[in-house]
Amino acid sequence: MSSVKVILLEPQAKLGKAGEVVNVKAGYARNFLVPQGLALPATASNMKTLEARIKSKEKQLAALKSEAEKLAEELKDLSVTLHVKAGEGKIYGAVTNSDVAEAVNAQTGKSLDRHKFVMPKAIKETGEYEVSYKAHHDVSIPVKLVITAH
Repeated sequence: MSSVKVILLEPQAKLGKAGEVVNVKAGYARNFLVPQGLALPATASNMKTLEARIKSKEKQLAALKSEAEKLAEELKDLSVTLHVKAGEGKIYGAVTNSDVAEAVNAQTGKSLDRHKFVMPKAIKETGEYEVSYKAHHDVSIPVKLVITAH
């Protein structure tokens, strides 16, 4: 049985990660991996294309991380006050990440994604809380949240 080298375009269980060059049986490559768009033959031109694609992706990721770090610098020591309906310290309902995002966006003038706010638990009482904004998988921005009754 002959084997050929292919470049994986997507991670494959039991084969490897995206970008790796692996040996597979010729029929598996010819009949499944290549037609499905999961791999390319490991030719010199395909290797160069892959290297260029990897470098481009690395530049994009570095730019996103630097933007996140810049945002973290702008928002450090951020404290947001949220006025909610409450009775005897208990909130009617709960404070959600959407509420926090709306308050932060109103105060800072930014448009931060509500899905990136990490809440430690459901906030159902007035008081001070620490939430974080996950701007990048390496950059987390702490936000002090003060919940008051009105």
